[in-house]
Amino acid sequence: MNKKSETKSAAANPADEQKFQRLADFYPYYLSEHRDVRSRVLHYIGSLSALSLLIYILFTASWTWLPLVLVVGYGCAWVGHFFIEKNRPATFSYPFYSLACDWIMLKDACLGTLRGKIPK
Repeated sequence: MNKKSETKSAAANPADEQKFQRLADFYPYYLSEHRDVRSRVLHYIGSLSALSLLIYILFTASWTWLPLVLVVGYGCAWVGHFFIEKNRPATFSYPFYSLACDWIMLKDACLGTLRGKIPK
């Protein structure tokens, strides 16, 4: 690996270098990793599909489908990160903050307040 690619890899996810102690501090960083609307739409699709599947599983007691909730939810989001945003999902460093921010971002989009919060 050459020096240039090592530097890029190390800086690929600033969340690895920062230590977020509060969700309110993490959310602006989270939004900076979701600047492309296509990536956000994939997150919304994944989150809502995972929630729908979870509700179905709970009502039908089809517990064998439970792992699919993670595949559906994370699969859509990770396509957005790896192929559109070209960054590493913060889920690897901050799984609980990232999950919470998925839903906060969706709420902000539904309320029409998201556009003003995304860093330029």
